[in-house]
Amino acid sequence: MDSKSDDEVLDTVGPRLRALRRDRGITLADLAAATGVSESTLSRLESGQRRATLELLLPLSRTYDVPLDDLVGAPRTGDPRIHLKPIHKFGLTFIPLSRRPGGIQAFKMIIPSSPEPLEPALKTHDGYEWLYVLNGRLRLVVGDRDLTLPSGEAAEFDTALPHWLGSADGGAVEVLILFGPQGMRAHVRADQH
Repeated sequence: MDSKSDDEVLDTVGPRLRALRRDRGITLADLAAATGVSESTLSRLESGQRRATLELLLPLSRTYDVPLDDLVGAPRTGDPRIHLKPIHKFGLTFIPLSRRPGGIQAFKMIIPSSPEPLEPALKTHDGYEWLYVLNGRLRLVVGDRDLTLPSGEAAEFDTALPHWLGSADGGAVEVLILFGPQGMRAHVRADQH
């Protein structure tokens, strides 16, 4: 059981909201426009001069796309198992592996098998991506490079470059992906010994 009192939990909401907004690179004016909550109310909420209420937290939860419990740092209760909710997009399955708002996000991506390999449909978006092939053979097209990565291989690229991921041979592929917003890159360190 968590030893924090309700007041102690509520006292951490303002700083948590400010950090989340700054991590996402959102101004108070932009947040006010997205939520319908005034800038002054948001500022007072973040500074701790105003207590969080459900009426204030619900639009913030929707705008940030995070559960209310994450906004308030509520202690976890009940079932300790993690229930991952797959996201189905573009015929692929993405399983979020991280819950931290903002910053680098981790996903397991599953490319289903298909009778014939698909033709690449290159897309671009802001960000930076690292991937590691867990199972299968991944076809990765980035710009004018067309690569086949077997299990155990990794790649990284700026997602502002036209890119596409698919099966190299029509078989199912499982990939671990780290995705970061534009300008954010993973820091890789190697021990000299």
